[in-house]
Amino acid sequence: MARKAHVIVTIKDDFDKKYRQFKKKVEREGIIRDAKKMVFYESPSQKMRRKLMRAIKLESIRRSNSLNPLANSLK
Repeated sequence: MARKAHVIVTIKDDFDKKYRQFKKKVEREGIIRDAKKMVFYESPSQKMRRKLMRAIKLESIRRSNSLNPLANSLK
């Protein structure tokens, strides 16, 4: 994890604005998400099962969208 989110703050800058920039960078880089994942140990079999279930869910969504092409044009 060599991610670094940093914002340079000078005396003239608004702290709240820089704080929001920092929070956005941290969120985009996924630092908080990764930290939350590392709180509890997840065995390799649980990781594989989670990835498999996600793939099944995404595939079912893709299939339902491809079966009904009008649903995409109505959005």
